Amino acid sequence: MKIEAGDFVAFHYVGRFENGEVFDTSYEDIAKENGIFVEEREYGPLGVNVGVGEIIPGLDEALIGMEIGEKKTVVVPPEKAYGMPNPELIIDVPISEFTQAGLEPVEGMYVMTDSGIAKIARIEGESVSLDFNHPLAGKTLVFEVEIVDIQKGEEKDSGEAEA
Repeated sequence: MKIEAGDFVAFHYVGRFENGEVFDTSYEDIAKENGIFVEEREYGPLGVNVGVGEIIPGLDEALIGMEIGEKKTVVVPPEKAYGMPNPELIIDVPISEFTQAGLEPVEGMYVMTDSGIAKIARIEGESVSLDFNHPLAGKTLVFEVEIVDIQKGEEKDSGEAEA
């Protein structure tokens, strides 16, 4: 049984950068081995509805046609993942916005703002640059996937009108 758009699919994955560094996985042991284990996270197969935009397009498209037990390595360019970084999503704010709140800004630190999560990209003088781009924007991602389960989507009506 091959995966089609509309099916619900459960799959394990390991996400790597092109240099082989693991950035995410559904396997607890691999997360621990690579220093990315999160205590509060529940590890196990990821369940998604295929073909409806629940996951990045490059991975969504790659699942179509796969079968239970099948393994595949998928290379996803930025255009089919999180896109390229948008310079308009980097804004400068006065450092006083941090100091008045009792915070010491540090480059590379993530902060929660009224507009969402941002990374402190740069601190220059009295200005802090906040980057609201997705952390994986601009990166080619390599996923190793293994299909665990497929639940077929609702069968399409054969064109007959219902009363």
